[in-house]
Amino acid sequence: MRNKLLTLVTLTSSLLAGQQTQKPNIIIILADDMGYSDPGCFGGEINTPNIDALANNGMRFTQFYNCSRSCPSRASLMTGLYAQQVGITGMGLSLNNKCVTIPEALKPAGYNTGMTGKWHLSLTKALPNNEDQLKWMAHQADYGNFAPLASYPCNRGFDEHYGIIWGVADYFDPFSLVHNETPIKTVSNDFYMTDYVTEKTIDLIDTFSKRAEPYFLYVAYTAPHWPVQAKPEDIARYKGKYDGGWDSLRTSRYDHMVEMGLIDPAKMPLSHNESNKAWAAEKHKSWESANMEVHAAMVDCLDQGIGKIVAKLKATGQYENTIIFFMTDNGASPERYPDAGFDRPSMTRSGQAILQPGDYPIPGPETSASTIGEGWAGALNTPFRYWKSESFHGGTATPMIVQWPAGLKTRHGSLTGQVVHVMDLMPTCLELAGATYPTTYKGNEIIPLESHSIKPILDGKIRTQDPIYWEHEGGRAVRVGNWRLVSLKNANWQLFDMADDLSETKNVASGHPDKVQELKELWNAWAKKVGLKVRVEKQVLTLK
Repeated sequence: MRNKLLTLVTLTSSLLAGQQTQKPNIIIILADDMGYSDPGCFGGEINTPNIDALANNGMRFTQFYNCSRSCPSRASLMTGLYAQQVGITGMGLSLNNKCVTIPEALKPAGYNTGMTGKWHLSLTKALPNNEDQLKWMAHQADYGNFAPLASYPCNRGFDEHYGIIWGVADYFDPFSLVHNETPIKTVSNDFYMTDYVTEKTIDLIDTFSKRAEPYFLYVAYTAPHWPVQAKPEDIARYKGKYDGGWDSLRTSRYDHMVEMGLIDPAKMPLSHNESNKAWAAEKHKSWESANMEVHAAMVDCLDQGIGKIVAKLKATGQYENTIIFFMTDNGASPERYPDAGFDRPSMTRSGQAILQPGDYPIPGPETSASTIGEGWAGALNTPFRYWKSESFHGGTATPMIVQWPAGLKTRHGSLTGQVVHVMDLMPTCLELAGATYPTTYKGNEIIPLESHSIKPILDGKIRTQDPIYWEHEGGRAVRVGNWRLVSLKNANWQLFDMADDLSETKNVASGHPDKVQELKELWNAWAKKVGLKVRVEKQVLTLK
C-alpha cells in the first residue's frame, strides 16, 4: 500500500512539474489605428471591459513603441528587426528572405501557428487601369492573386490564415480576403470583418487546443482603421456621446489619465492638438461627431471579440498558460482622402456608390468611406502630439498590455514605464517557446536580431535598453535613455527630455547642442546601416 502511495505521489508530482514547465500558448492581438487613449484602461471613455480586464489581470506598458505606421510596425513585430532591414521601405511591399517571422521561428520548437486578420506585408500593386482596379476591389472582376503567393502568411510560417492580404478593407465585404492561398469570393449578408476575425480565432483555438503541442496565434484586427464602418447596434450605444467635440474629449481623457495614476502631469503635460482645428469653429459638427461615434463602435466591437476569445481560452482549459499581448500598430489616423482609388473602393459589389469624405456621407454603413480626420486623431492620441505616420509620440506610442495568469510575476494591474519596442516581441516569443533564432533559413542568411526579450520585465526585473531608431516617409527619431531627438518630414531636429516631458512639448535643442549632434550622428549611422539616404542638413536650433 505504501509503495502504491509513493508511486501515486511521484506521478502527481511529475504531472504538476510538467504543467509548470509546459510551454505557453502565445497570442498577439493587434488593433489597427487605435488611439493611444482609446481603451478605458488608458484613459478612454469607450466601453472596453475586456481590454480593461487584460490590464487589471496583467501589466500595462506606458512607454511601448511602434514604427508609426501599419507596414513597418507589422514587419518589426513579425521579425524582430527594423522594417528597413526586411524590405519594408515603403507601403505595400513584401518581406524579404533575409528575415524569419515569429511563426517560422516557433514551428521548429513544436508550435502550431495560426493567423487571423490583416497581413499587409505583401507586394500590393494597383492594376494599370484605374477602372479595372475599382472593379477588382468591388468584386466585379477577378484579376488573380492579390500579391505574390510566396509572400502570403501561409507561406511565411502560418499553418492557417483567414484574413486580408491588403491593408484596407470594406468591413462588410472585404477585398483580398483569403483562406491561406485561396480567395474567399463571397461572404454572408451579415458579414462584418471584426466579427469574422474573432470567429476564426475561436475556431483555431478550438482546433489547436485538441492537440498536444502549444500554439501561436496572431490576431490582427482591421479595426478601427478607416473607413469608419460599424454595425448599427454598436453605433447606437454612442449616439450623442461626442457632441462636445475633440477639444473637450482631449481634456477629459487627459484628466482621466491623471486621475487613474496612469500619468504624472508634471512629467507628461497635455500637448497641443496639432490639427489646429477648434471645435467651436467646425462647420460640420454633427457629421464629425457621427464619425467619432462609429470609431468608438468599432473599438467596442473589437473589445467584444477579445472577450469571446478569452472565454474560449477558459472553456478549452487554455487560459492559465496562455500569454496574451495586446497592442496597436500606430497612433490614430488623420487620413481623409477625397477620392476613391488604389485601396479605396468607389462602389459595392452590387454597384451602389460608396460616398467619400468630401461628400459628407452618413458614417457607418458600407456605402460610406468616411474617416475621423485630424481633429479626432489629435484627441485620440492624448496626451501626445501628432498621429499615425509621424515619428512623434502621437504616431509611435502604443498602449500595450501583457496578461499571463500562470507566468506573470508582477502584481496584477501594474504599470511599467520601461522602454520597449514592438520588435522586442520576436525575441520574447523565442524565449517563451524555448526556440532558437536561426542564422540561415531555407538557404538564406538571416540578419541577426536587433531586439531583446521583455521576459525580464514580466519577471519584475529591470531591463537595459539599446538606442531605438525611427524613420518613415521622411519623419525621423532616435531615443537614447531619456533623450529623444525627432523631426517631421524635411524639418529640423527637435530634442526632448523624456524624464519630464514625455509628451514632447518643450524643444530643448538650443540648450543642448552637443546632445543634438551626438544623437544626430547616431541616427545617421543607423540610417546608413539599414540602407537609407542621409540628408545633408544644417541644424537650425529653434524653440518650437
